[in-house]
Amino acid sequence: MTLKQFFPFLTWLPMVRHTWKDDLIAGLTGTIIVIPQAVAFAMIAGMPPIYGFYTAMLTPVIAALFGSSYHLVSGPTTTSSIVLYAIISKYVNPTNDIEAFVSLAILLSFMAGVIKLFMGIARMGKLVNFVSNSVVIGFSAGAGVLIAFKQLKHIFGIKVPQGSSFLHIIEFIAFHLSEINWYVFAVAMATLLLALIIRKIKKISRLYMLFAMIFGSFLAIWLGGGLHGIETVGSIPSNLPPFKMPDFDYNNMRMLNSGAIILATLGLVEAAAISRSIALHTHQKLNVNQEFVSQGISNVVSSFFSCYTSSSSFTRSSINYQSGAKTPLSAFISAFGLMFVVLFFAKYAAFLPKAAMGGIILLVGYNLIDFKHIKLIFKSSKREVIVFSATFLGTLFLDLQQALVIGIFFSLFFYLEKTSKPNIASFGKNKDDKFINTIRDEDAKECPQLKIIRIDGTIYFGAVEGISNYFSDLYEKCERKELLIIANGVNFIDLAGAEWLTQEVLKWQKRGGGIYFVGLKIISQDILKNGGFIKTIGSQNFFKDKKSAISTIYKKLDKSKCETCDINLFEECKK
Repeated sequence: MTLKQFFPFLTWLPMVRHTWKDDLIAGLTGTIIVIPQAVAFAMIAGMPPIYGFYTAMLTPVIAALFGSSYHLVSGPTTTSSIVLYAIISKYVNPTNDIEAFVSLAILLSFMAGVIKLFMGIARMGKLVNFVSNSVVIGFSAGAGVLIAFKQLKHIFGIKVPQGSSFLHIIEFIAFHLSEINWYVFAVAMATLLLALIIRKIKKISRLYMLFAMIFGSFLAIWLGGGLHGIETVGSIPSNLPPFKMPDFDYNNMRMLNSGAIILATLGLVEAAAISRSIALHTHQKLNVNQEFVSQGISNVVSSFFSCYTSSSSFTRSSINYQSGAKTPLSAFISAFGLMFVVLFFAKYAAFLPKAAMGGIILLVGYNLIDFKHIKLIFKSSKREVIVFSATFLGTLFLDLQQALVIGIFFSLFFYLEKTSKPNIASFGKNKDDKFINTIRDEDAKECPQLKIIRIDGTIYFGAVEGISNYFSDLYEKCERKELLIIANGVNFIDLAGAEWLTQEVLKWQKRGGGIYFVGLKIISQDILKNGGFIKTIGSQNFFKDKKSAISTIYKKLDKSKCETCDINLFEECKK
């Protein structure tokens, strides 16, 4: 392992001298956005607000040092906060014993971090490769809509109950339209409109979020602020994360074991989905295993500084990218900016109106919907439409983690269904004396004694039944005793496939013929060699090229039939 692989920041650090201005703008924007979020997510998790700030200050820095994505921003998130509360509230009620609740939350964060780190070191990031782009696009679009709708309470000034679902938000607002606070709505819409205008001005387009929120803050003050119900972030504590060891109580660790696995797994899938979603636009090559490692290290280290569980944030990562960030330096600036604000400007940051923030996040939610790729999905494949729709709707109406599981399930189902039916084509020679698929050219001629087929796909346990049925029909209906398989397209053969293939060869040999292979890849022959199957089949039945295969098989054909044959398919027939 090279030094850059162990310390990923060595890769992007030299870029900073050219990108620091972009990263500075994105980092400052992230600082402003994270202030109200840190408070909200801590409350969702059942934690005092200060712990939301601790987590938002420390985890982005550690994750940025060891992560591979240039735009991913870690910290407290809706999903991790909700799941953490659901796990711990079964054992401790935060209202009755907040100290015990916080202690368990920090311990759970440490345990989840260890699991994430282990999964990264074990290189289990490859599992994420089975998550199709349609899942990522559907999850991104659903999260965008969900993020936008969750801001409606700040845009309309309607007090929607905390933790309301997508449907409950729509229902609640529909029945309380008469309660719209037009001062709040004016601040939100003015902020949103100004952001859209500034974004079209090239020279200052990168500052559109920052300028818009500052403008929204002044507008709120000019309109009378709190006198007209325009809520602000409110008072912010002035503390930095203190060092404190998690309470490593064995009984508590046993109690939280299953919860830690769930929290870690969901956090990693979410991080991978978010990083891939952004990478679709940036075209950055990601190392998912490294993301697992970075998430694990950030959770483990931060738990020693009174931080609760963190993951990658869809909102902050999207804002970071859309604000023009080029390297993880923006995450550093955002985190240190938050520390600076908390220490020296907490009283001024408290004036940031939630309505202005809501207007900006509404725009961020819209930008998460990749209309171009969604249109392409609906044009290209019905299966991809199902995968996208299942993930998108699941994100809106179910938990985020359930939506991802559903999307992954459909994605894997269609993948396995497709690979379970390898393409098998019959080959003959056309009038130009070239081998061709008989489906493409009905006039192509086949040898009366030698059947030639090509298999494209993997011969594994899931495909054995389908291939077996094809060969059974071929064995019964085909009078030809010799079968040549063009195996260049066979990528892999597993144990079940090797056992079936051997039995099939023996069946054809028992009839007085045989099955022969040409162009079978070395990697596909591994299990045949290691399992002794090649010895049973006969190594003489494997050929490197078609010419030598046909030359050998021709000697086994019935020459009396060859004499009466006028097809003359092979060169040997013409001699």
